[in-house]
Amino acid sequence: MAFTRKDFPEDFIFGAATAAYQIEGSQFGGAGRSHWDTFAKGPHNVIRAEDGATACDHYNRFEEDLDIMKAGNFDAYRFSTSWSRVLPEGKGQINQTGLDFYDRLTDSILERGLKPFLTLYHWDLPAALADLGGWKNPDIHNWFGDFAEIIDQKIGDRMASIATINEPWCVSYLSHMLGHHAPGLRDIRAAARSMHHALKAHGEAITRLRSRGRDNLGIVLNFEYAHPKSNSKDDIKAAAIQDALYNRWFIEAMSKGCYPQEALAGLEPHLPEHWQDDLKTHIHQPLDWLGVNYYTRSLVAHASNDPCWPHLSTSNGPLPQTQMGWEIYPEGLEYFLSTLKENYIGELPIYVTENGMAWDDTLKNGHCDDALRKEFIHKHLEAQKESLRKGVNLKGFFYWSLLDNFEWAFGYEKRFGMVHVDFETQKRTPKDSFYMLQNMLER
Repeated sequence: MAFTRKDFPEDFIFGAATAAYQIEGSQFGGAGRSHWDTFAKGPHNVIRAEDGATACDHYNRFEEDLDIMKAGNFDAYRFSTSWSRVLPEGKGQINQTGLDFYDRLTDSILERGLKPFLTLYHWDLPAALADLGGWKNPDIHNWFGDFAEIIDQKIGDRMASIATINEPWCVSYLSHMLGHHAPGLRDIRAAARSMHHALKAHGEAITRLRSRGRDNLGIVLNFEYAHPKSNSKDDIKAAAIQDALYNRWFIEAMSKGCYPQEALAGLEPHLPEHWQDDLKTHIHQPLDWLGVNYYTRSLVAHASNDPCWPHLSTSNGPLPQTQMGWEIYPEGLEYFLSTLKENYIGELPIYVTENGMAWDDTLKNGHCDDALRKEFIHKHLEAQKESLRKGVNLKGFFYWSLLDNFEWAFGYEKRFGMVHVDFETQKRTPKDSFYMLQNMLER
């Protein structure tokens, strides 16, 4: 690999990321059921009805996993807290065993010289709150604010950074309009309200944590390059709508206090009353940094035969694809980093909080040659270098993911990790991509 640490700013942070439900094992430590536990039992929701009950058993093996991080010469570990582990009913009685787990995890991260980057919510909503409407419920911002304060009271003072929510587009639109993630709805009213309520919950958490003296607060947004499938006016318009729904809705609400008109054209009739006031009082809150998750692009076409708004379809183009069927398009990462600087956040620090690829990785004689992933990482680091050259205040890169894990609706088939996990034995085996980064990051 051509890159070394010296190719990046001295304070540039290299890390790896995980999410609680995907690795911890929800059956351990007195955790309550999340809506992913129940969603996985519904017909055809998750491959083979797999769930995160055991996952990577990180709850019991976290020290081994952090030792791998340290051996890889990484600077930081991005992890999330499980709402249902800490508050089994979503509110009320705290599960002290679950809260103490994150205390031990934090100590272990720091003992290994790693910086802890916390994400409060990475999709595991307590099932008890889902029963109350989940992200559709107008009170969820208060429930989330309470959870944020409980976590902050326990470990907040030791965090290098705190993100409120990971990928609110997935929390809301993917889950309530497209139905691919829990709770699996296909309901435009549910989508509009969850999109708004997720932002309101983010703002509530920011407000409460600011009052507790935190100055390291951000959010993690996912971006996907929306490319018109053709030069037709209809396809160009469809791509603009997709861009507004996927890429602009959340960042414009936080940075400009408004929603994009292309998205409001379909969603405004379904938003809650007084949503404009919420933009001013809750959502338009200053950030200390922004997290960017980027994986791919999609080709967007007008769907003339679809009677339902937004009248569009997405597909892949001709570029090489990952195991997920996602095109490898590193140019999109550079585009978003530059666009965010120019149009939304100026000099605000940015972290690439997720970027990686899934592949059908297999072990041969205890070894995993993942050459395509090595090339993928290299190309996306090149994109980040170009962004730095253009003046983007880029502060770090977190590979997704440290471990092969429970990949949501795809179960355990899609392997994103730079460490292979045998889900029968839980044996960890670093892949060649891990060793490439280990060599690159050696000081």
